[in-house]
Amino acid sequence: MTARTRLLDRAVAQAMSAVSAAAKQGLGDPALAELVVIRASQLNHCAFCLDMHLTIARKHGVGERQLDLLAAWEEAGDDVFDVRERAALALTEAVTVLTDGFVPDEVYAEAARHFDKRQLAHLIGLLAAINNWNRVMVGRRIPPGGYTP
Repeated sequence: MTARTRLLDRAVAQAMSAVSAAAKQGLGDPALAELVVIRASQLNHCAFCLDMHLTIARKHGVGERQLDLLAAWEEAGDDVFDVRERAALALTEAVTVLTDGFVPDEVYAEAARHFDKRQLAHLIGLLAAINNWNRVMVGRRIPPGGYTP
């Protein structure tokens, strides 16, 4: 087994998977969870995670129009992404990019209007988890196509 083939120590991979699963479960909306992990993976240029989560999103009923327009969600219109999805996507970008070193108050406040405290904690946990996975997969140069449902 080469260093590139071996992703992580088994215990680390299991812990990361457990965090991802718990965050998704606590969010309670599998389609929304997939939209935010796909958007984070787009921002992080993680081809493996995009390939994987696009497949999962389709299984959760996310429509092709949303998937096609996700990279331009701000311009896509309210008929494509509702206000709750928009709040989650704005938070996704703020947490993923951290341009100014923090999440802007207005982005956090808008997300807090659409998610209760528990859901918001799980959403942020999910964003932390996917950003971690993106960094592992991009850092290890893992190509798309290796995901098997």
